[in-house]
Amino acid sequence: MGLPAPLLHTGYSRLVRPVLFRSFKGDPEAVHEWMIHTLAGVGSTAPARAAARLVAGSNGRATTVAGIRFGSRVGLAAGLDKDATAVLAWAGLGFGFAELGTVTGRAQPGNDRPRMFRLRDSKALINRMGFNNPGAAAVAATLAARNVYRGNLAAGIPIGISIGKTKLVELEDAVEDYLTSLRLLAPHADYVAVNVSSPNTPGLRSLQDAGALGELLTALVAEASGLPIFVKVAPDLTDGQLDEVLATCESCGAAGLIATNTTLARDGLAASDAARAAEAGGLSGAPLTVRARQVVARLASRTSLPVIGSGGIMTPADATAMFDAGAELVQLYTGFIYGGPGLAAAINALDTGRLGS
Repeated sequence: MGLPAPLLHTGYSRLVRPVLFRSFKGDPEAVHEWMIHTLAGVGSTAPARAAARLVAGSNGRATTVAGIRFGSRVGLAAGLDKDATAVLAWAGLGFGFAELGTVTGRAQPGNDRPRMFRLRDSKALINRMGFNNPGAAAVAATLAARNVYRGNLAAGIPIGISIGKTKLVELEDAVEDYLTSLRLLAPHADYVAVNVSSPNTPGLRSLQDAGALGELLTALVAEASGLPIFVKVAPDLTDGQLDEVLATCESCGAAGLIATNTTLARDGLAASDAARAAEAGGLSGAPLTVRARQVVARLASRTSLPVIGSGGIMTPADATAMFDAGAELVQLYTGFIYGGPGLAAAINALDTGRLGS
């Protein structure tokens, strides 16, 4: 069952988070790397995974989306486990699924450091990571070494993999680059998310345009042979652009949408975070809560395709509002950084009626 969600949250926010935020000279990316390394160790042995489950629990409301059975409706968003090394640990932290990556066809270092910044008073992050990852072949090898294959639940939960464009690949060659990643990773994924919405790869967001997106999705869906393909959209699109993306997804056979990625906007920040607000990159966290929910509501009201809500889910109430807006599943990233495993546990408890609102 796990520890009570309020106890998990209090322990993390009062004891663990202050230490983590001060560690490594306050460098959030270094803390992130340490966390993933530690979780990879936790996930490497069955006793450690079982102990993590005893602490965090994982009981949530089960549902089926795009033909995939999810044990709970709370998942890990792409960006935290870029290279899949901690894939076996996420089930023990209360997640009902995990999305790995974003992975590109070729290995790449990403943008220069520093490239991740905390805006603590705003409960937000800015990142300009730039799809740093070891490449699709290396991630596939990591998953094979851990016996993670489509449908076998070796990780204890369904696994999605986010794929994106290699920075050095020209836009006109993007389709083949995405296909390279899909071919290598499809055997290990329960679904694939197509990332065309990160603001940190030059030109990437132009792939959300109807013509480019249609060409890309047509090729990926044909190659996927039934593997569900989701499309992750930006929160900065206009209503008309969202409708265009949705129509393209429907006509090309996408299995659903993920809303949203990070934003280039800087609305809703605390005055004390003004200096950090000038950093280039995508903003995530509490300032994105309302906009992400608006995008989910617009998409969900106009399609029968499932929508996964991602962006600004910092509290159990935020997750409930996402579900009410039409999301079938939700994903955590910045909320997990600020709230720890207690957040996933609390959302699961509220979703199943075990925690009062």
